Amino acid sequence: LHHHVAAPRKKVIQTVVHDFEPFMETYTEKLGYRLQADLSFAEVDPEAYQGLYIPGGRAPEWIRTEPKALEIVRHFFQANKPVGTLCHGPLVLTAAGVVKRRRLVAYGVLKPDVEIAGGTFVDDAPVVDGNLVTGRAWPDNPAVLKAFIRLLKEGVA
Repeated sequence: LHHHVAAPRKKVIQTVVHDFEPFMETYTEKLGYRLQADLSFAEVDPEAYQGLYIPGGRAPEWIRTEPKALEIVRHFFQANKPVGTLCHGPLVLTAAGVVKRRRLVAYGVLKPDVEIAGGTFVDDAPVVDGNLVTGRAWPDNPAVLKAFIRLLKEGVA
């Protein structure tokens, strides 16, 4: 299974690590690994891919402003190909207009965003709705990735 990392521009991306501390009401953020993007969004041919995974964190806040990223997302929904995301990733889905009448979850503070966009917020993980697999935050990664990989292998019901 081949995969590529796409970003607004083909460049080195600074990742971050979110963690939960007992005395904090939300996550903390620390610098993570640097990662070279394989492609810019403009270079992505969504026809060439079986699935799309949108990571969480702060990147979706910026990715949702990229018209080509939204086109890519819409392709996967129109073609009914697997899409996985968690945490703040659903911000990209709401901006692309693909959550109406869908069941999904995101980081808890995104509940109003999901509902305003016409989706139903379900506080569980993974939430699988057709071709879409979602989770709340990084602790849901194992369950979300397992369900996403299952959709890639077995196809969308």
